[in-house]
Amino acid sequence: PMAIVRVKPQHYIHVTDNNIGVSKLIEGPVTYVKRDNEVISEGPSAMVRLPPRHYCQVANPVVRDGKGEVMHDTFTVGGKTLQQARLQRGDTEIRLAQDWKDPFPLYPGETLKTPPQEMQVVRHDEAIRLRATRDFQDGDVKRAAGDEWVCKGPVTYTPRKEVEVVTTIKAIVVKPNGALKIRATADTTDSTGVKRMAGEEWLVRTAGAYLPSVDEEVLETLRAEVLTEMRAVQLRALASFTDVYKIKRRAGAEWLVTIDMAETHICEVHEEFVNQVNLTTLTHRQFCMVADPIDDSGVQHFGKVELRRGEAKFFLKPGEKLEGGVQDVVILTEDDHLLLRALKEFTDATNTKRKAGENWLISGPCDFIPPVEVEIVERRNTIPLEDNEGVYVRDLNTGRVEMFTGKTLAAANQKSLVLQPHQRLWEKELPLETEKLLFGAPRVDRTLVVTVKAAHNTAMQVFDYKTKKSRVVFGPDMVMLGPDEDFTVLSLSGGKPKKQDAFRDVALQLGPELSRDILLVETKDHARLAVKLGYNWYFDVSDKSKASKLFTVRDFVGDMCMAIASRVRACVAATAFDEFHKHSGDIIQAAVFGRTESGEVATELRFPANNLVVSAVDVQSVEPTDTKTADSLFKSVQQAIEITAQAQEMAARNDRNRMDQKNAGQLMRQQLKDQIRAETEKQQLLKCQAETRAVETCGTAVAEAKARMDAHRIEGESEVEQAALRAQAMATESVAEVEGLRKRHEAERKHQADLYELELSRAKELAAIEAKKFTETVQAFGQDTIIKIAKSGPELQGEMLKNLGVQNFILSDGTTPLNLFTGQNSAMAALSNRV
Repeated sequence: PMAIVRVKPQHYIHVTDNNIGVSKLIEGPVTYVKRDNEVISEGPSAMVRLPPRHYCQVANPVVRDGKGEVMHDTFTVGGKTLQQARLQRGDTEIRLAQDWKDPFPLYPGETLKTPPQEMQVVRHDEAIRLRATRDFQDGDVKRAAGDEWVCKGPVTYTPRKEVEVVTTIKAIVVKPNGALKIRATADTTDSTGVKRMAGEEWLVRTAGAYLPSVDEEVLETLRAEVLTEMRAVQLRALASFTDVYKIKRRAGAEWLVTIDMAETHICEVHEEFVNQVNLTTLTHRQFCMVADPIDDSGVQHFGKVELRRGEAKFFLKPGEKLEGGVQDVVILTEDDHLLLRALKEFTDATNTKRKAGENWLISGPCDFIPPVEVEIVERRNTIPLEDNEGVYVRDLNTGRVEMFTGKTLAAANQKSLVLQPHQRLWEKELPLETEKLLFGAPRVDRTLVVTVKAAHNTAMQVFDYKTKKSRVVFGPDMVMLGPDEDFTVLSLSGGKPKKQDAFRDVALQLGPELSRDILLVETKDHARLAVKLGYNWYFDVSDKSKASKLFTVRDFVGDMCMAIASRVRACVAATAFDEFHKHSGDIIQAAVFGRTESGEVATELRFPANNLVVSAVDVQSVEPTDTKTADSLFKSVQQAIEITAQAQEMAARNDRNRMDQKNAGQLMRQQLKDQIRAETEKQQLLKCQAETRAVETCGTAVAEAKARMDAHRIEGESEVEQAALRAQAMATESVAEVEGLRKRHEAERKHQADLYELELSRAKELAAIEAKKFTETVQAFGQDTIIKIAKSGPELQGEMLKNLGVQNFILSDGTTPLNLFTGQNSAMAALSNRV
């Protein structure tokens, strides 16, 4: 079957005949009927269009004749004559828009290597670097493959197939006070017409845009160093050359460029920038020392120092050094002095010859500029001293250290101290611990005499290590340490109970003071108690000649507490708990102070080693440390409290009953008195009645009345006596009951204490019997027998295994884990039992 291919205007197709392998170009507009043996190898494709100022590059272009017509190759196949466009294989063709204004197709075999693109425009400050890819003739110039050249703008570059564009070069703007450093990559001639050799470097100083040629390489852009009256630059020559100032420079030479030579300077190719040098300015009150100076002829004097005084200004030349910088003139007042040292032998301004190393003083008021031969060692001031002030001074000639105070200066008719050239202030070192105790922090100025105030009722010991003697200062006073003196530091015990080295001090308190301590004691019946004691003590300083004894015991608090504790423990150990509990104060007083020949307790305890006197001992508390003892003591106290409470209750009850009985008796007595009075009145009434009836009942009535009166009187008196006897009986009964209850509780408490004592004695005797039994048993057996008993088991087991011929065995049921540590002993024991 045939296929119909419609080709649009300005389009084309490539048709290949498969039978003969020939391709042909079909341009539109056309309707092409494709045969069975033909193939559309390309297309339909649009023709190539080149806009104005565009170009393209075609690979394997067709060959054209002088008229621009395409040349074909002719050949015969099957009696037919066929033609095919001839191609330049491996070549390329640049087609420009001005030559190919109409669209054009690509023949079979042609390819578009570079699509249409705009032609390159080179600006006026640009250039393109070109390289020839093959030999060709470029106008009057013959180019060889590999040649490079520059195409400068402004221009529109027309590409050629023999040339490739390497890069685009932009012009470098050389600003005023600037330059370009150029290097020649090959022998060439620069822009000024000077011939340059390959590798040569030079500067382009002309301001404006600069386009380097193809044989030039821009190394860097340089900026000019601006020179002022206050600033210069130091340069170094990298090679021998003549600079822009027409001065010959040698390789390695250094020099300054100042504003007197130029306002700006750009380093040449053979110049190296070293540093910037500022102007050194000296006022009329300043000076400086210049080491290794350079004279006007340019010769440098190494090892020499030159003094330059103000007013002056200069730049330090290369190699010169400013020693100590710019210095002000030394102004000395009346109290100022300078210690000078000669560096070498010379004659000073006073025509005095000074030897090297000699020291001397100059005093103010004056202005001083040291010569180059003189070194200022130090500046000294006159030292004013009060009576309680001083300094330590060392004599360099003898090495002796002295203490100068206000008093010593006053004795020598001096108001202040001026150190001589052979004298120096000396720093006195104190132990850090002593400084913290005295000042709270390390001293700032160690040359000042150590001055400490001894407080009231204190003493300080000062020891002189040079003379091996000590002195004691009693407060209030001022202590001044000599060069070889130091304070004696006391290390005192503290806390409750006392611990050693609890705190340190240099001042000894003379007392009276109070110290407290807690002692652990044990009574005769092994009751452990914690006794809190307070001691009043003081130092006996009535004899000042023996003051050094105060510091013979470094820790007098710990020594005192240990001595008292040993006495108290020894005394309490021989006293039963009950007795100590009742009379602890008397026992401790007697233990501490002892007794006099008359048997009375002494009033003080004296320590002759340091004259320490303990004047009183106060028992502040006694507490048991054992829980059982504390419980027993608590129960005893509770029982005593209960007994006292019950006794007081019974006494109150008895008092109440007695008062009730007394009140009742008084009431009954009053009633009886009232009855007696009533009866008396009744008697008088009856008497009157009787008298009125006297005539009728005189005899009988009078007798009956007297009898009844006596009877009532006797009855009232008997009742009163009975009430009094009954109250006295009840009071006696109450007193007897209270006394019996007290005696019963006292007997119970004593019985309980006896039981505790018997039980304790029984435990001690049983322990002694057991210990004695064990000792006698061991002695009866003997040491050898015990050793044989200990060894009999293992030896018997070994012999038994040896006789049986069994080396080792283990019996297990497979579920029980084996103990390999004690398995052998178990096996031996079982075998022994079996045998």
